[in-house]
Amino acid sequence: MLSSKSIVKLYSSLRYYSTSKVVGSAKEAVADIKDGSKLLVGGFGLCGIPENLITAVRDKGVKNLTVVSNNCGVDDFGLGLLLQTRQIKRMIASYVGENATFESQYLKGELEVELTPQGNLAERVRAGGAGIPAFYTPTGVGTILVEEGGFPIKFAQDGSGKVEITSQPRETRKFNNRNYVLEEAITGDFALIKAWKADTRGNLVFRNTARNFNPPMATAGRITIAEVEEIVEAGELKPDEIHLSGIYIARVIKGPSYEKRIERLTLDQGGKTDAPAKPKNEAAMKREKIVRRAALEFQDGMYCNLGIGMPTLASNYVPKGIRIELQSENGLLGMGPFPKPGQQDPDLINAGKETVTTIPGSSIFSSADSFAMIRGGHVDLTILGGMEVSANGDLANWVIPGQMVKGPGGAMDLTASGSRVVVTMEHTSKNGKPKILERCTLPLTGKGCVNRIITELAVFDVEPSKGLVLIEIADGTTVDHLKTITGCPFTVSPNLKPLQQVKLD
Repeated sequence: MLSSKSIVKLYSSLRYYSTSKVVGSAKEAVADIKDGSKLLVGGFGLCGIPENLITAVRDKGVKNLTVVSNNCGVDDFGLGLLLQTRQIKRMIASYVGENATFESQYLKGELEVELTPQGNLAERVRAGGAGIPAFYTPTGVGTILVEEGGFPIKFAQDGSGKVEITSQPRETRKFNNRNYVLEEAITGDFALIKAWKADTRGNLVFRNTARNFNPPMATAGRITIAEVEEIVEAGELKPDEIHLSGIYIARVIKGPSYEKRIERLTLDQGGKTDAPAKPKNEAAMKREKIVRRAALEFQDGMYCNLGIGMPTLASNYVPKGIRIELQSENGLLGMGPFPKPGQQDPDLINAGKETVTTIPGSSIFSSADSFAMIRGGHVDLTILGGMEVSANGDLANWVIPGQMVKGPGGAMDLTASGSRVVVTMEHTSKNGKPKILERCTLPLTGKGCVNRIITELAVFDVEPSKGLVLIEIADGTTVDHLKTITGCPFTVSPNLKPLQQVKLD
């Protein structure tokens, strides 16, 4: 048995070791990152990214990196800096977004890109940090990106479009009469994360939605380096206010400065303007008609997730007497309106990377927790945009091969969650081709996942035994006309109604 002196000596040595987690600079913190290292990097868009550590990695000049992160910054900031200097060999991410360098290098064969659904990415990293080698999930069943394999990871650099590396098919298994795919966990040599505050033992506190992917990434790195805005002595943080234990953190630096660039500054101008309102063009009128119908899907007390773009606009038309809670994949439940000018917070954004606010009763959590809510069926309604929907409810909305690569983001997870899925889209493409088809021609987001389709001309229900059933039709449109612009047969409900709209004040 240890004597009291030995215990004190042991405690003192451990305490000294833990306080040594604070290092003097980002350059010192990344000094042992080598060529070919695998880096797990926190952040969502530009929110909560370890910008000083990323710059230090760029300046160190290490090459052939594999980087795991939700996305890859923008062209000239965040992880986009490492793309500019061509230090990344392979990117494992869920979303390309508007990073033109990312998309260009991938399509030209200069960058390997392993796209993965956002929730699968969060859970693969969380599992890695928890010592779980693999897990089964419904996300990606029936898709070329996940279950079937064969989606391009690397193209040839000769411009031929030849695919040199493809994704591998996944093992499948059925549980409770439902198909699942096996996803392997992700770990890394280093994790680079951003927190708001740390103590000298590496305990961390995050701020608002800058939490996002940072906690799971921290747990899955063999050596995790955290950069923070403030460091306090051990004991100054209350144990129950710590978001992530210092057991996961090897090094802490205080960032000398932060740009905290906002990717999409969205503000509530209060409708005050001296200029007369501009007349709405045809496209805007179509969108408004669609979202005013989509808003009628809301029921009091629902937890809802609205996709980027048109679906998000539906929240502007919530019917009177209805209260819903908006869930955002980056870790926010209870999303409020856009901030007033001057009140924007770069640490508070939605999944579309727009500045938002919270409301009474809001809560904030990590990306892993966010997708646990989604995967667990706790979100009641999902509204998404679509490129194509099939007669049996298959959805394609994330890629046009060889032309546009945005990534699946969280759409595959949302469509596999078992919640009600409503798709909002224009009835035809810009060149007049049907977007509602017998079978989707684009890579699928989800199979048999769509419950309802809302366009500017019609509302269809997807019924397993009947296929598409027309339940509402816009004024001035006939059933015969719909048949000419819809790429599959449909039946007409005996209770066919005019296209419904939320009433405006």
